Amino acid sequence: MSEVGDNFIQIPFSLSNLDRYLIRSSIKAAIDWALPALNGRLLDAGCGKMPYREYILKHSAVREYVGLDIETALVYDEHIKPDYTWDGRTMPFENDSFESCIATEVLEHCPEPEILLREVHRVLKPGGVLFFTVPFLWNLHEVPRDEYRYTPFALERHLRNSGFVETELRASGGWHASLAQMLGLWARRSPLSPRKRALLSVLIKPIMQYLIARDRDFDYSFAEGQMITGLYGLAKKKQA
Repeated sequence: MSEVGDNFIQIPFSLSNLDRYLIRSSIKAAIDWALPALNGRLLDAGCGKMPYREYILKHSAVREYVGLDIETALVYDEHIKPDYTWDGRTMPFENDSFESCIATEVLEHCPEPEILLREVHRVLKPGGVLFFTVPFLWNLHEVPRDEYRYTPFALERHLRNSGFVETELRASGGWHASLAQMLGLWARRSPLSPRKRALLSVLIKPIMQYLIARDRDFDYSFAEGQMITGLYGLAKKKQA
């Protein structure tokens, strides 16, 4: 596949993208899984440059998309700004303001994740849903604002402590995907000379392709010894 696409919705499986291909594809697949649950007014908590905005508006029952980010967030795009910012303690919205919320690759950056989750719970309407993704197998990033790698058990506890009910957690990849992801990260991000990086990328790409294909039907049950690449899911606010 050639180097085309936006790397969020259209994700190229190219030599220079081996580190990001699997995680970006997994997030996109998770969003597709969650689309039927998203509707009404949607809050993108920790929105960054809102790469999924147009796709979600086009493919779901969401009618309004609101981006929110922390006041001290990294600037990913000089031309795309969040609709609102917050201080990390209180979101600038009334109670029961949204039918839906997404938080993609956000919770791992929260020193106290239940502050964010409780605020999301507060601004969601009764019966509202939160969709989330978090990495499990990933290098340190946005240092020093890289706080956690969640197990499913810890993440579910944080959600329930924050008031959510009917939580559904899934894994985005198993053993084969985990090896593929590590190979891609090693080839593209480890300290290598440009010549070695180029050679290893060529050699590793078909191995990754094989491993990703083998992983498509893996059992994501959270049993002893299971390996995962990341987590995603839905959590619901109780009906009034």
